[in-house]
Amino acid sequence: MKAPTSLIVGGVISGVVLTAAACSLVWTPYDVKLLDVAQKLRPPSLAHWLGVDHFGRDILSMLMLGAQTSIAVALLAVGVGVAAGAPLGLWAAARRGGVADELIMRGNDLVFAFPSLVIAILITAVFGPGAINAIIAIGIFNIPVFARLSRGAALTLWRRDFILAARVAGKSSFRISWEHILPNILNLLIVQGTIQFSLGVLAEAALSYIGLGAQPPTASWGRMLADAQTLVSLAPHVALAPGLTIVLTVLGLNLLGDGLRDLLDPRLKAARG
Repeated sequence: MKAPTSLIVGGVISGVVLTAAACSLVWTPYDVKLLDVAQKLRPPSLAHWLGVDHFGRDILSMLMLGAQTSIAVALLAVGVGVAAGAPLGLWAAARRGGVADELIMRGNDLVFAFPSLVIAILITAVFGPGAINAIIAIGIFNIPVFARLSRGAALTLWRRDFILAARVAGKSSFRISWEHILPNILNLLIVQGTIQFSLGVLAEAALSYIGLGAQPPTASWGRMLADAQTLVSLAPHVALAPGLTIVLTVLGLNLLGDGLRDLLDPRLKAARG
């Protein structure tokens, strides 16, 4: 089967970002801990491909380090959503129409009533700002997303003949959910996880921008944007570099998720032509 174009383009963009983040673990073009104020706000050049910020730090090096923060926060937040949301959704489907199903779904509605930014503000008011609290806030918002997805997909499978055969064989609801339901909805969870990953990157940048995400000296794309907002007219490259990086990263992950959806669902691919 030919890979969708969106999958290829999204994979390339996402691969570049992941490679930069992995590379920054051992190497960056310049040491961002060393400040060279004499070079501050220098535009892009052969020595500094993306220019220098107001502290004299190489912007490319800062972006590479910031990729670590964005990817780590988004990945862990999606992990929280999958680890908590998928089991809740499977449990609700197994107890469809019962008290447990109703409580889980109404709990999801309650969480959906508060955007991740509001949840982050509430958490920060109690525990203070930081990357961990950003992970918790974004992760909590992801839980009902995966719970609803898992429940909806599982409800369809519970009506299938092979599930009925498993019930006749005496298997418990837990075993059926684990052995038969989960493997059949795994592709949906992967696709949704990719999409939520892109939203997690965007949410982390937003939280860092308003001071609720990763705190200095940890590099963050949102923090870089916040620091550059007063310098746009003087040195636009300081704001353009992290802004375009966020846009391209989110675009790449969305294209990757869209491509995976087409690849894993041939009917949808055919419907789109």
